[in-house]
Amino acid sequence: MSNDTPAPAGATEPHVHDHGGAMATGANRQAITFTLNGAEVTVNQPPFRRLLDVLREDLGLTGTKEGCGEGECGACSILVDGAPVNACLIPVIQAQGSTLITVEGLASHEMLHPVQQAFIEHGGAQCGICTPGMVVTAAWLVDNQLPAERIGEVLAGNICRCTGYASIVTSVKAAIEQTQGGRS
Repeated sequence: MSNDTPAPAGATEPHVHDHGGAMATGANRQAITFTLNGAEVTVNQPPFRRLLDVLREDLGLTGTKEGCGEGECGACSILVDGAPVNACLIPVIQAQGSTLITVEGLASHEMLHPVQQAFIEHGGAQCGICTPGMVVTAAWLVDNQLPAERIGEVLAGNICRCTGYASIVTSVKAAIEQTQGGRS
């Protein structure tokens, strides 16, 4: 309908959906509590709003990037209960009671995670869109002491359009060397 044509009697306005599938006009909100980067957080959100949007827009954690919005690129990778997931695919209600780590939460006591430091030292980042998700997933690999032979497999869900992956793999190998003392 055009703006100048009156709606027929009994007609309703079309529903506008945000990225999370919740109606933009007054969806039910729910208190959702989780641990985020070491601190307990409670948000009052429509339960099916995307976790990515809550992190970026409501909690100000803009390190987590949106690439494709479809779970294909890995730019929005975070750790949920210790496992890498795509935040664009998770409704915020699924975070209830969980522990979440974003790229902002990888550093400890003002010291960068070994993967973050290795990305700086070995040029693992280029444009920066994929970097946070790549770093989070690589940190999971390093923290779980997986061997360097698994880098390609583990990072397969994280797409980089700039680097050709050589500097990323070099960075992750360096972090493995540092943390595992050469046992890659």
